[in-house]
Amino acid sequence: MTVDELVERFDFFDDWDDRYRYIIDLGRKLTPLDEAAKNAENLVPGCISQVWLTSRTEEGRLRFEADSDSTIVKGLIAIVLMLHDDRTPAEILALDVSDLFDRLGLGSHVTVNRRNGFYSMLGKLRAYAESNA
Repeated sequence: MTVDELVERFDFFDDWDDRYRYIIDLGRKLTPLDEAAKNAENLVPGCISQVWLTSRTEEGRLRFEADSDSTIVKGLIAIVLMLHDDRTPAEILALDVSDLFDRLGLGSHVTVNRRNGFYSMLGKLRAYAESNA
């Protein structure tokens, strides 16, 4: 999925209650992270909620799994994974998501702490990509 395709999906919803339901539904569809992976090494720093992110390489592509103890954050994780999972490190590093939060209209509907956590997840994904490039 591209950033533009994701923005189009969000634009489909006219009101924020529907967008929140969509975000929460995305989070519910995440594959649960194995309890053993919920450790300090996989914890994403800078998130108010606990967020764990793992990475592995399959045939030159990065595969990510993540989980959170927060329903809305799980949805934000799902958004991040839709854009980054199963891509090469070069594709991830070339992806410009600097204004993603604003393009999705999340800026005025999600707390600053959640926004910071969102970008912390993106930072950890980029770090994985850089170490595998």
